[in-house]
Amino acid sequence: MHPYVVEEFTPHEQAVLDRYVSNTDRPVFALLDLPEVVKGALYARYSRSPKSLRRLLLDEFAEDLSNQVAPPQAAGPAPALNADRAAQLYRRVFLEYGDDSVAQLGGAHVAVEQASNLLTKQLEWGRLGAYLEQSTRYMPYDDRPGGRWRYYRDPDVLTSPHAQAYTEALDSNFTTYAELLPVVLGWAERRFPRDDTTSPVVYRNAIKAKACDVLRGLLPAATVSNVGIFASGQAYEQLLLRLRASELAEARDVAAMMLSELRTVIPSFLTRVDRPDRGEVWVDYLRDTRASTRDVATQLLEGVASKPAAEVELVAWSPDAEVELLCGMLYPHSHLPESQLRTLTEALSGDDRRRVVRAYVGERANRRHKPGRALERVWYRFDVCSDYGAFRDLQRHRMLTIEWQELSARHGYDTPVEIDEAGVGDQWHAAMDRQAQLYERLVVDLPRQAQYAVGFAWRLRYSMQLNARAAMQMLELRTTPQGHPSYRRICQQMHRLIAEQAGHEAVAEMMSHVDHSTGELERLEAERAVEARRAART
Repeated sequence: MHPYVVEEFTPHEQAVLDRYVSNTDRPVFALLDLPEVVKGALYARYSRSPKSLRRLLLDEFAEDLSNQVAPPQAAGPAPALNADRAAQLYRRVFLEYGDDSVAQLGGAHVAVEQASNLLTKQLEWGRLGAYLEQSTRYMPYDDRPGGRWRYYRDPDVLTSPHAQAYTEALDSNFTTYAELLPVVLGWAERRFPRDDTTSPVVYRNAIKAKACDVLRGLLPAATVSNVGIFASGQAYEQLLLRLRASELAEARDVAAMMLSELRTVIPSFLTRVDRPDRGEVWVDYLRDTRASTRDVATQLLEGVASKPAAEVELVAWSPDAEVELLCGMLYPHSHLPESQLRTLTEALSGDDRRRVVRAYVGERANRRHKPGRALERVWYRFDVCSDYGAFRDLQRHRMLTIEWQELSARHGYDTPVEIDEAGVGDQWHAAMDRQAQLYERLVVDLPRQAQYAVGFAWRLRYSMQLNARAAMQMLELRTTPQGHPSYRRICQQMHRLIAEQAGHEAVAEMMSHVDHSTGELERLEAERAVEARRAART
């Protein structure tokens, strides 16, 4: 007997469903050609109805088809459901039940273009969205679209006495970048000559990435980028509230534009954002708590000098990590209460502990083969002071609990060894001096906006807390040979600290795909792999 009940539908109902679901006889199916608000309303009812989703669609939405349903074989686009009624239903469920999870049931794709690198970090702060950001590694910033270099012109700066200094300094930085790019490309070609096994296309891409990697520290935080976002209505609501509470005009302007555009796609999901009694008081709360905490921090910390610290420090970690891991590994395969299981685990011999770990981790053929959630019982907190470019890449790992200080010229900057090898050290340091001078000029009157002047090479201090499973994902990904040298170095240090300082050798050993090698032409092997995959498809 078939294990699933198969619903029966009339020919007319079948014709309707053929337009809007991927099948009518299996328990797993996809929705087709429905507005996001209709999907949200459907699922809102779904959670409080004994009916199947197909039956709900027929009983509560089919009558709102804007025209007669054509037979399945008829040509032309699917008739549109009445989104107004769906929106009313969605709002009623949302407001009556107060169920925020309903806002997770519809989503939208949004593109945010010409966003500064300060704004991109605000856009990518939320854990529940998916983000894709334009890379500074593969795209040189030596062109001038519209006759202007690619940096954000903050209105608060441009209406201040510092406007001319701002544009002149940033223009000079981009001019330096553009002038040095062919010089560094030429150095890279001499330093890493192409061999007969490397195609011209692979070689050209690897050399270009190398030059962009070396020079990206010149780019100021005002450098603009493009960000693609896919998120649920709930995630967008949170993002918009944060942006509206921002101290940067850029973030507030983008919030206004984003809200306007999202309301053409998922309007009912965002009704609370600008309501005086809901979103506005929420924004006020965010602003007030930030200002109050800053005031207290200033009173408590003003005048305290920063002591020297290592680039990466492990400041806290889980005690009894091995017992925690073993309990987590054994727990789903037992019927014991955890207190009893923990006592038994503590008494296991070293050989038995290794047997459990080996079985749980298995043979990890590649870094995408990850053990289960037992690793989430163990955590680490790192204090890092690295160049801003590395921070940008690490910040995007959404399982992190990450906090960062304001970007400044206080912690110095990193100079890649390749800068001196290429003979462009004087121009590099002159650009860093310009950035520092502009920052010091702006920070007195416009402390938040002063961050726009600071380049990717300047160091930023940030705190990262993550569990061992998230650490495995991040450290293995960010130490691959094609990664940028700065974040590779940071993640290699984190891995060593887990093993040596925390003493969690078993955890470190599980991260078998952490790469401690040192590469020179980082993108070469990755580009070869891309070419091989491309050739295999032809």
